[in-house]
Amino acid sequence: MSQIALPLSAGGKGPARIVLGNANAHVAEALLAPETWPYKTAVLTGPPRSGKSLLARWFSEKGKGHAIDDAQELPEDELFHRWNRAQEQGMPLLIVGGEPPWKIALPDLRSRLGGSLQLEIGLPDDDMAHGLLLSLAQERGLPLPGEAADYLVPRASRAQADLEKLVATIDRLSLERKVPPTMGIWRAALEAVHGPEEPRLI
Repeated sequence: MSQIALPLSAGGKGPARIVLGNANAHVAEALLAPETWPYKTAVLTGPPRSGKSLLARWFSEKGKGHAIDDAQELPEDELFHRWNRAQEQGMPLLIVGGEPPWKIALPDLRSRLGGSLQLEIGLPDDDMAHGLLLSLAQERGLPLPGEAADYLVPRASRAQADLEKLVATIDRLSLERKVPPTMGIWRAALEAVHGPEEPRLI
């Protein structure tokens, strides 16, 4: 699937849009139909900086139901109480955890969440990584052309956190050197993030 972007409200924190592609399009599709979820509950997990919180915000903005972000940080008895309250209200509930597997000690909570819809964000393919790089640059006001993403994508890690760090490093180096982000800066940023041996160099 070619990457597309979902807009978010201007008043929220973080980026103004979500880039969709192979790693998360199935999640967005599922969030549009919470009435089909077992127990009207879905559990969303994924790598750091992969957009879990943004998708939860989009879900809430669509008025589809409640979302609990960083649920793995809550006491399990409190999370179980909030699950029960959503059941009593008949309200769909999106529970956002951290990286899988999410180990839950409380038996009742483990069984309820285990029977819910499991959604996991994966790693982006080349097409989605291209869109992510340009979107991250746009959010920073960084003039990163398409050919920069063409150069960077085959050489960069697929982890969303690494792609974000790469764009931040390009931005920092460009400001420090007081020059636009040219290929010399792209190369320096790759080395700063990944070391001298680029992980996917072709």
